[in-house]
Amino acid sequence: MTTIPPTKTNPARASVRHSRFIIDVALEMRRKGMLQFFTDTWREHGDLAHLQIGPGHLFLVTHPEHVRHVSVTNRKNYDKLRSYDAVRELLLGDGLVASRGELWRRQRRLMAPFFTPRGIEPYYPIIVGDGRQMVARWEGLADRAELIDMLDEMMIVTAAIILRTMFSMQSDVEIGEIKDAVETMIQFVATRQMNPIALPLWAPTRKNQAYHAARARVHAFIDGIIAQRRALPESEWPEDLLSKLMLARDEETGAAMPDALIRDESITIFFAGHETTARTLAFLWVALDQNPQVAARLHAELDRVLPETDAPRIEDLRRLPYTLQVIKETLRLYPPAPIYVRDAVADDEIDGVHVPAGAQMMLFPILTHRHPDFWDAPEQFDPQRWLPEREAARHPYAYHPFAAGQRICIGNNFSLFESHILTAMLARRFAPRLAPGHKIKLEFAGTLAAENGLPMVIHRR
Repeated sequence: MTTIPPTKTNPARASVRHSRFIIDVALEMRRKGMLQFFTDTWREHGDLAHLQIGPGHLFLVTHPEHVRHVSVTNRKNYDKLRSYDAVRELLLGDGLVASRGELWRRQRRLMAPFFTPRGIEPYYPIIVGDGRQMVARWEGLADRAELIDMLDEMMIVTAAIILRTMFSMQSDVEIGEIKDAVETMIQFVATRQMNPIALPLWAPTRKNQAYHAARARVHAFIDGIIAQRRALPESEWPEDLLSKLMLARDEETGAAMPDALIRDESITIFFAGHETTARTLAFLWVALDQNPQVAARLHAELDRVLPETDAPRIEDLRRLPYTLQVIKETLRLYPPAPIYVRDAVADDEIDGVHVPAGAQMMLFPILTHRHPDFWDAPEQFDPQRWLPEREAARHPYAYHPFAAGQRICIGNNFSLFESHILTAMLARRFAPRLAPGHKIKLEFAGTLAAENGLPMVIHRR
């Protein structure tokens, strides 16, 4: 199922791969695929592989100690600089994922209470409600034995949940329209970032025009909702995430967020809370199909804890530890963000290796999570890795599916909460099967994807 087979232990120190021209690297990436290209580079050049491409420097960061150095120990020297320019300009603006400095610190401080384990519990009814809609949808798909793409299925439910959570949206038609528009923006930016020779935005290409139309649709939608709420007394505002953003005040200055920043944060929350969770759940169903002993144990836990109910209560989640272990193991082997980048602000040294200012540090959860020095049988799907005693004994940065350090994803609690509930609801009733003979080829397209899709058939248990 994977393009990343087990590998021998890699040296911690780096060797350098030189290439005079970026086009040479781009062509090799296109031939192999980005994930395979960087995996091969890791095997050949070690845990801190250094690619010198013309005047530019790029480091692959795979060793947990190096992840710690970049994300925690010397975090002030690694920031989201030019590597995030396209994301800032074309997708998220000054939203939390892309912002920097004092703006990021203020926004993180304002928004953190919304995403604590207790802060997300009010959205439980929304998750269960859309989970029930997906159960009904899968009943029909099972009756017809219809072939579906699992990522599309999971995108439907996670988009509905985050849009109802964010904006109290009720119309399924409007949810679908906004979902499609944001996904158009995300795909456009992901493709543009991986293309070293992108056409200017003003060029009247079909993709450029689709992007501009999608961006205008999303911005107009969010701006319109904000304006509608501002015209009402605050007592009439719904208790959703948008209202929380609008009501938030800086505890030091008393300042509110400008409407443009509220819009940026709204898009950021959708991006971070929709696509990544959908990808996790999509790969989870494939992993269960390919590991029947894991599926059997998961089903036994669900049958025991939820014998006569269609959805777990919040308190039931504590009684479903194996379900959560399955989710964590999916995030290990198939992290939805398999690569993320930090830029070196000034010169540094890591394990005796010189890192020049301006170097791009590519942190690789998907390789760190399969590093044979830190994981036994790293390619095996084994939820037992997540028993508390085994988790506590592991290097703290051998696992970083939500990034690490201060800039760990603010929505990680929401994603795990949502995934826990939806997995319990759907696996209680269904056992999706991968299309016979289908071999999945992983690829990186801004997030983790299957180049040839995830075709599955829904079966009742």
